[in-house]
Amino acid sequence: MQEMAVEVLVTGDLVLDEPDAAHFLSAIAPILHSANLAIGHLEVPHTAAQLEVSGDVPAPGAPPENIAALADAGFGMVSLAGNHIADCGAVGIEDTIAALEEAGVLHAGAGSNLAAARAPAIATVEGRRIALLSYNCVGPEFAWATQDKAGCAFLPMIAKDSAPVSPRADLEAVHPDAFFILAEDISAARRQADTVLVALHKGIVHTPARLAPYERPIAHAAIRAGADAVIAHHAHIARGIEFHRGKPIFHGLGNGCVVTRALSPQQDNPARAAWAQKRKELFGFEPDPAYFLAPFHPEAVNAFIGRLRIAPDGTITPGIVPVFIEAPGRPVPATGDQAHAISAYIEQITVAAGLPPIAIAADGRVAPA
Repeated sequence: MQEMAVEVLVTGDLVLDEPDAAHFLSAIAPILHSANLAIGHLEVPHTAAQLEVSGDVPAPGAPPENIAALADAGFGMVSLAGNHIADCGAVGIEDTIAALEEAGVLHAGAGSNLAAARAPAIATVEGRRIALLSYNCVGPEFAWATQDKAGCAFLPMIAKDSAPVSPRADLEAVHPDAFFILAEDISAARRQADTVLVALHKGIVHTPARLAPYERPIAHAAIRAGADAVIAHHAHIARGIEFHRGKPIFHGLGNGCVVTRALSPQQDNPARAAWAQKRKELFGFEPDPAYFLAPFHPEAVNAFIGRLRIAPDGTITPGIVPVFIEAPGRPVPATGDQAHAISAYIEQITVAAGLPPIAIAADGRVAPA
């Protein structure tokens, strides 16, 4: 029997596409190191390969050496199932996994085939085995792994007018196959671990508060299938927090640390330049020019690190560590009035999304209001 509580910290998207990644992670590194385990979502492949797979707006490969900075900052595990992990093809996934393993960072959600992508990452801390499963809910479908093709694990959704699943599609509902995948994988992970976390790449990007119709059903399904907590990312802006059957759901962890020039209109890649302009038209915001490495919605500066305190009996008490994103994209711990304002913001967007109200205490603990 475990005798000590275990603290797990979880962050949203990590895009380390700039030199000196250690600098951009340095302010949150002491927080990450204070936990027994820190988990992030690695958004893009880390590879020197110049291959760009057509289909979605491709992300460039990030410097492989930045994986070492990730490990040095305190990350011990990452989820990989997302809409950009296959942008540099099989070689990008292979290079990313090789760099993670060299750095000693556990990973789940992508691999050389579907079985590898669906396999959990398992860490043992203070005698407790913690499993992470990672799934992409938003496509694009070319990124999905198959029995004989590299890619990411996925949970199929149903798009309007039977369109292919993609980040730009209007996703309306959960495909029935997704429930079977969750049940099978969570059951298998439970046989190997004491605590099972499910990471979902889901949501409506660059839009405050709003949840798509499929988001609560798929998160609830993970809890019903036996997950102890659900953590989500993709929207590049924080989302609300919910409890289902007493288990916490972080509907969107926002940006963990995103520093990239791939979202700037001033670049040589025509597809990325066009998307940078299109984002402003689609989502109705003008990025602050000071945030040239993280040109997101103005409200995205209100960020947080999720906290999961696992008691010896397995009960999880969730919380947040308020974080402010300073220009040009560096996350820093929030204190005083700023921390209070970020907590109030998370409470507000939770209600605005139609979720039951929550209360965030001064120490960051989250509970139903």
